Amino acid sequence: MSAKPFAFPIKVIPTDIDFMGHVNNARYLSWVQDVVLAHWQKLAPAEEVASKAWVALKHEITYRKPAFLDDEVIAETVLEKIKGARSFYNTVIRRGEDVLAEVKSMWCCLDSETHRPARISSEVAEKFFGLTSARKARAE
Repeated sequence: MSAKPFAFPIKVIPTDIDFMGHVNNARYLSWVQDVVLAHWQKLAPAEEVASKAWVALKHEITYRKPAFLDDEVIAETVLEKIKGARSFYNTVIRRGEDVLAEVKSMWCCLDSETHRPARISSEVAEKFFGLTSARKARAE
């Protein structure tokens, strides 16, 4: 069971552009990181945000269309499930109705001090999924 989508606006700037005149493919991955972290910071309690860090374990990206300088882009992410210290996200990057890229990613939550994997508590998962859905997501 997935959580509600979280939208994050992106402004394409000159440093995003590559030699072909469109956004460099690597920039899409940093946008995914930006939206996932913004989602965490918006919904997780302040003490969890302060005590946890996130690292990407895997990205699977499908590029559909290029983005260009000054495009107004939206990254919309959905937390699909939490399993132990891992979280699984689907992110779609759009310009208007055009899908520019689709990204499936897996992230590991770390304790900020020890840098060891840290499980997401049921109470925190509830902030993202709601009570019943959080239990289902953790059980998968």
